[in-house]
Amino acid sequence: MIFRAPNLLRFGTDGVRGVAITELTPAYVEALGVAAAQVLGAGTWLIGRDTRVSGPELEAALVRGLRRAGAHVELCGEVPTPALASCSAARHAPAAMITASHNPYSDNGVKIFAAGGLKLNDDLESQIEAVLERTLEHMGESTGITVATSLLRGDVAVLDGAVRTYVDHLVGLFPERALAGMRVVLDCANGAMSVAAPRALRGLGAEVTVIHAEPNGTNINDHCGATHPASLSEAVVAVGADAGLAFDGDGDRVISVDQRGSVIDGDRMIALGALQLLSEGLLTGDTVVVTVMSNLGFHRAMAAAGIEVIATAVGDRYVLEALDDGNYALGGEQSGHVIYRHLATTGDGLLAGLRLLQHVQRSGQSLADLAAAVMTTYPQVLVNVRVDHRHPNIADELAAEVRVAEAELGGDGRVLLRASGTEPLVRVMVEAATNDVAQRLADQLADIVRDRFGA
Repeated sequence: MIFRAPNLLRFGTDGVRGVAITELTPAYVEALGVAAAQVLGAGTWLIGRDTRVSGPELEAALVRGLRRAGAHVELCGEVPTPALASCSAARHAPAAMITASHNPYSDNGVKIFAAGGLKLNDDLESQIEAVLERTLEHMGESTGITVATSLLRGDVAVLDGAVRTYVDHLVGLFPERALAGMRVVLDCANGAMSVAAPRALRGLGAEVTVIHAEPNGTNINDHCGATHPASLSEAVVAVGADAGLAFDGDGDRVISVDQRGSVIDGDRMIALGALQLLSEGLLTGDTVVVTVMSNLGFHRAMAAAGIEVIATAVGDRYVLEALDDGNYALGGEQSGHVIYRHLATTGDGLLAGLRLLQHVQRSGQSLADLAAAVMTTYPQVLVNVRVDHRHPNIADELAAEVRVAEAELGGDGRVLLRASGTEPLVRVMVEAATNDVAQRLADQLADIVRDRFGA
């Protein structure tokens, strides 16, 4: 096969991602394998994938690239991202997860972990991108280079039992039958949690109803999972469950639903987790780490509980960096990435869900009551504006306009302008005491961005 080098996809907030096969091509993924092994080492590599129909073809390409660099590859098959990260930590081997997370099945991507199950920092990603660009040029059609079996220096093997090992590990973190008597509905997004999540909850004694756990390659995240929890809400009410958990396609995110069918987002889950750890004496430094997108109500709730909040840029890897810098125990994102750093190396939707259910069980209260009491959510309006090019310093460029909006809000709200990390978009976010005020100020700022920088 002769390679055609595609336009270089760049690392976003969580790996590389694009339309499978046509944009995220096998050629690109093979070159990425070569580059990753050159930067992170060509020893043993672990590969996992979610349930997308494009997964096996891209897996084969990644295997070729890693083997070209001399790596020994072990295939974990269809596994949740946190299961692969856990295996990477246990084996102290780098790993690559083929997934586009919550995106539709037509997209795919590659998330890379350094040895130990650790997300890559900006410097490592830049090094891989530099080697990747040279590799794609070398493998370009003009060079006449073709792939031959003789070039595949490393070998490949199948690693059985990665999901079973992961589930056994999680179950072992909790007391025996910790969830006995609880009725829970799981929405597995027809993704990588379809086997692991039901097995873990049943292993802890819960009565489990499972929906969207029949992946066929094209139904991953299709009106289900963490980004579409409506069917989970309906199922929880229909069966009279105590709670529901909805995962995204690769299982590193979770959104919960209370017994009334109301959605509990990542902010509330993190707030409840922080109070749980604080009561256990395990909230290191009485500190929690979130991103700048977390709701103002979260910040006020944590302040009232005597918990310090550190806010990072958007992206769970930035949360992880801050967690590790301060040796803190808990962090995450409003979108449902929740990281118990003393128990895992990355966001783990199943672990976060189990911790939440344990908290409900121990409290003797309903999830609805716990979630209502933990914080008041301020209305939050987000407007995306397409611009002529990325504006990484947009907040500085419109500092005067932001100050005017903040003056109107007083202490009852906040304004956040930021550039998208992957697209030529400016995101305008306003929180206020009422939705009308938030919407009006967000629209005003969006109009200013559109007039000055619109595409």
